[in-house]
Amino acid sequence: MHDNHQWPIRIYYEDTDMQGVVYYANYLKYLERARTEFLRSNGFEQDVLISEQNVAFAVRAVQMDYLKPAKFNDNLLVLTQIATLKRASLVFQQAIVRADNNREIINKAVIKVACLDAQSMKVKAIPQQMIEQLT
Repeated sequence: MHDNHQWPIRIYYEDTDMQGVVYYANYLKYLERARTEFLRSNGFEQDVLISEQNVAFAVRAVQMDYLKPAKFNDNLLVLTQIATLKRASLVFQQAIVRADNNREIINKAVIKVACLDAQSMKVKAIPQQMIEQLT
């Protein structure tokens, strides 16, 4: 499998609650964006997959551990890698870490994503070219 893909994020005021701590649901947004950037870095644009191959991806399950708080103005990295690639699903391992040399882990997640027919929304095999590129 590929090494960790790294995607930088900075925490803005709008991401935080009154105490300057990142609102818990925002971590899902960061992880989603990082998976999109992971696919993009491997040559796959999700809108093109939908329009040209009738393939869409949907999150099926999320397991997330909040380990430390992220705060306003933090510089972080979202690390993404594929843990398992099956015929019609991907399991991503992701971590959000501080961008300094310490790389303290503040959030860990395992995200299962299903490949779907973009029209019917039924399970569909991942295109072979994608499997080859991602393994």
